[in-house]
Amino acid sequence: MRTDHPDEAELRRNFAMGLDDALAGRGLRSATGLDLMTSTALRAVTRAHPHATEDLIAAAEAAFAGQLDGSNAAAERAEQQRHIAEIKARQQAARRERP
Repeated sequence: MRTDHPDEAELRRNFAMGLDDALAGRGLRSATGLDLMTSTALRAVTRAHPHATEDLIAAAEAAFAGQLDGSNAAAERAEQQRHIAEIKARQQAARRERP
């Protein structure tokens, strides 16, 4: 089990290996340090085996670029904040409806 985070060079190697595995129809390895968006995109490539399209490969590469530049994490934080706000709004509405 990993206790540290991979550096960018290791992430790049892990993505390259993950993409190679996906193109060969093999599953994604664990503890790669790849985020959910990148892993999901690689799984889509795997599911398409042996007919992975250039669009699927480009989507995986774009997801990985988002991991490296932080935009995936920012999108995930924004989605979590939206979800929390939605829950709070429902709770407040339920409190107002109580007698």
